[in-house]
Amino acid sequence: MMDKALESLKQLPAEFRKTITFDNGTENAGHELLIKELDIETYFCHPYHSWEKGTVENTISLIRRYYPKTTNFSKVSWEELKNLENRLNNRPRKCLNFMTSYEVMKLCTS
Repeated sequence: MMDKALESLKQLPAEFRKTITFDNGTENAGHELLIKELDIETYFCHPYHSWEKGTVENTISLIRRYYPKTTNFSKVSWEELKNLENRLNNRPRKCLNFMTSYEVMKLCTS
């Protein structure tokens, strides 16, 4: 799974790849690959401390609108996940002054 994360993160400009915060799920066990390949700092939240990762929790709740907790993600195609990623990244957010993530990223890189 980290190989797909690495592939996606490599597409971002280096200035947007400073840190990444994970929860303690087994799917994040290969985080060392990101450290090695991208020179990125990784952090893990304490178990059962959801307030330490507000953005992660919010994003998970958005994903759960499309894929319930019982979803077997090995049966979800990469294309479906990329479509969801695009939908979420093109969603205006109050914390970004009602701009999308992509709009803010373009402002920062121009």
